[in-house]
Parts: sequence; structure tokens; C-alpha cells
Amino acid sequence: MKEHLDRHRVLVFYYKFASLYFGSGDYDQTILYLNQIINWKVDLRTDLQCYSRLLHLIAHYELGNYQLLEYLIKSVYRFMAKMGNLSLVEEEIFKFLRKSFKLSPKQLKPEFENLLARLKTYEKNRFETRVFAYLDIISWLESKIRNVPVQDIIREKFIIRESQ
Repeated sequence: MKEHLDRHRVLVFYYKFASLYFGSGDYDQTILYLNQIINWKVDLRTDLQCYSRLLHLIAHYELGNYQLLEYLIKSVYRFMAKMGNLSLVEEEIFKFLRKSFKLSPKQLKPEFENLLARLKTYEKNRFETRVFAYLDIISWLESKIRNVPVQDIIREKFIIRESQ
């Protein structure tokens, strides 16, 4: 079986596994799979490298690893800028993450709502669609606002789409 899997497919599988674990709320497993991509020494799929780092950052945010996050935000931002992969959506995410450290839990929900509103304006922008394809940031924000697991939001959206 292994002889049929090229490096590209392996990277894609790791990212999909990480995304599934993220959606189920298992951030440690998410990080485990993302580290496989981030630490891969082959120069393949810079887009996947960028989104893996961004999801890795958000998984650490969910785990409350705030000391590590300050370093990661700078590191991931530099990496994505160097790769020419920073979109307006990603800039908004980085702004929010930098700002969120200074907010109390009471102030956080309105900021999640503001970020969601700003990102929704980019959803139909053809130059910004790639980030939404790789990272379901909208569902994550909705889960934070409603205080429910991401998988519940995704399931609701799937049921609505299927019933239409």
C-alpha cells in the first residue's frame, strides 16, 4: 500500500486527519498530524504548509497555550508572508489572535462576533476563497460564539444543505 502513496498524498491525508480531529475537538491529535506536515523536509505544497501552520496556531489557541502562541503568531505570520500566502482573511485572523490575549473572557465573545462579520464579507470574494476551502474558520467562529463544539456547527450546516 505504501508504494502507492506519494509524498503529496501523504501530506493531504495528514491535513485531512488533522482537520477531522480539530472538528471533533481533539486538539492534541490535530497538532500531532499538523506537526507531521510542518516538520516535513520536502519542499512540497507551500499552501498546505501555510494552512497547516495556521490550523496549528488555532489548535494551540484552543488548548490555551498562550506562552507558545506569542511566538507562533510571529513565526507563522513571517512564514506565510515569505511564501506570499497572506490574504486579507488571514491578516484579519492574525489581528484577532494578537488582540485576543489582552481581552477578558467577557470581551472575547463580541470580538469573535466582529471577526465573523468581517470574514463573512470576504466569503464571496474570489481572491479570498482559498482560505475558506482549507480552513473552516467560519464554523470555528460560530462555535466559539454559540459555545458549542465545531462538529455540531458543521453537522448543522450539512443537514441544512442536504435538506435543500
